[in-house]
Amino acid sequence: MFPSLMKNAHTQICMSSGTCEAHAFDRNPLMESSKSRLDRLIDRSMSDRYSQWFRDALDELSGCFLITDPSIPGHPIVFASRGFLGLTGYAEAEVLGKNGRVFQGPKTNRRSVAAIREAIREERTVQIGLLNYRKDGTPYEVWFHLCPVFGEEDGKVVHFVAVQVPMSRKGRGTRRRSSGEKCCGSCRREVLLEMIGELGGDRMFLDSDDKGLGSEDLCEATEEDKQKAASAINDLLSALIRYSKVAGRHVTRKKCSSLVGIVPLGTSLTISLGRIKQSFVLTDPQLNDMPIVYVSEGFLTFTGYTRNEVLGRNCRFLSGPDTDIGTLCEIRDNIKKERAFSVRILNYRKDGSSFWNFLHISPVRNARGKVAFYVGVQIHESSKTEGQGLSPQMRQLGAVGAIKVAVRSLSAGVGP
Repeated sequence: MFPSLMKNAHTQICMSSGTCEAHAFDRNPLMESSKSRLDRLIDRSMSDRYSQWFRDALDELSGCFLITDPSIPGHPIVFASRGFLGLTGYAEAEVLGKNGRVFQGPKTNRRSVAAIREAIREERTVQIGLLNYRKDGTPYEVWFHLCPVFGEEDGKVVHFVAVQVPMSRKGRGTRRRSSGEKCCGSCRREVLLEMIGELGGDRMFLDSDDKGLGSEDLCEATEEDKQKAASAINDLLSALIRYSKVAGRHVTRKKCSSLVGIVPLGTSLTISLGRIKQSFVLTDPQLNDMPIVYVSEGFLTFTGYTRNEVLGRNCRFLSGPDTDIGTLCEIRDNIKKERAFSVRILNYRKDGSSFWNFLHISPVRNARGKVAFYVGVQIHESSKTEGQGLSPQMRQLGAVGAIKVAVRSLSAGVGP
């Protein structure tokens, strides 16, 4: 059963038994406050970016589509087309504020979901066949076309638009077996496995049964279905671009970057990383010289550098005349082997003063198991006794675990 259906069933049971449990639940002031705040965020998500006529314009567009906002916690749906509501049987109030995972079910292909999550994390377009479920629980196959929308002023993603084209009879009869790598069904489970390994634990401590995850055939659409989806995406983006210009808050299909060769991290990922109160940096091994692509406030505060002075540089800029060459070679060798490791290294602040850095470096893998980043968590010697009794190693592993969850679970549950 789906979360929404389970909630409806629970409410009906309470009402039929003559209790006021569901009614009391609805009057919970904390729940009301949270819901009111979410409603305001959803309303402002669209009204602050587009002109007052945009809703009427979107209602005139045919087809099934959703608009989501990754800057709101939970990456909720902020607009649902009439076509989508008619296809799925949901009312608008049942969809707005929900995450796209409510439309997934037991036979939804996990590799398809992983591909969508990865595209959201990387803020790029994805087109893929997908099996979803209506409100009444019946499945249906769609060609799913997702595209990011960026703010022209800063290049940050402001929305994702997702078009769903129900597959034609011919398309439903065409299927392909995925030849990609097997993806684990739980990002958090992968993180736990890696942390247990780094601590020397036994991976058998966790349930290793992944049976059925990603084992279903992937849906394949006809060229006509794909063309319908592409045309609908173009019409939708054109409308959003046009009405954003009227409001003076231009959006575009392309992101911009203030640093040559460095693509900004996704807005949702940046927000998630910003909640981690540790000194750390993320580097991108896919780029030349493995530059820093994210730096925490804690790192900037301790080293004295500004963000623009750090982003785009290799971490060796922290080295100085007395930094041990052997330690630098050890770091380089472990990175080549894609291993997590810890070292003690002498680094230097912007003002030239030195400090002993207890550094833990770990690879951060994406949903396909490929190393997407390296994270380096710093603990300087003077703060070794801080952290509410936790050892430096545990504080570092805690930060690494949170970062891995932020990277891998950024779009967890974000689906069609």
